[in-house]
Amino acid sequence: MRVPSLLLHEAVLRLGRAGLAALLVGLLALGFVLATVLPQWQAVRALRAAEADATVQVQRLARGELKVQAKPEQQALDELRQQLPGQPEASELIERLYHLASAERISLARGEYALGIDPRTQLARYQIVLPVRGSYPQIRGFLKGLSGQLPTLVLEDLELQRKRIGDRELSGRVRMTLYLSRS
Repeated sequence: MRVPSLLLHEAVLRLGRAGLAALLVGLLALGFVLATVLPQWQAVRALRAAEADATVQVQRLARGELKVQAKPEQQALDELRQQLPGQPEASELIERLYHLASAERISLARGEYALGIDPRTQLARYQIVLPVRGSYPQIRGFLKGLSGQLPTLVLEDLELQRKRIGDRELSGRVRMTLYLSRS
């Protein structure tokens, strides 16, 4: 085992200080390449392969061989839009709301109506504020009927009050939103 170490020692002496410095710089450069450049080179190769796959996909789309699949959230929103009543049916739905109120013998005074578009979902939003007058069981029955008959109607706020403690009749305000498809 002495012979290889002697040969190595003689080779180092032949190289001298300048040769050893050059050898050390070469080894450092090789280490740098292996540590930094090689992973980047592999990343570039992976990106080029992904680009080639994407190009093939685009060509297949252009030829009609492949269909674009929507995101699950978008599919759910599209299904919801198909199930919602259309915006032209709003007056019929509001008429149903008044029939439910008359069935429960509740008086609905003149209300406020505002049509808007939900910025996130692009659904038509009919905001309705109605003054309401009746007994508690009547108002409760009316609201229960609304949820059964108009499932796209959302109760947002309900304010009820009595003039005196002994009064059976309540007066208040119901704020709700009717969601509609814009078709």
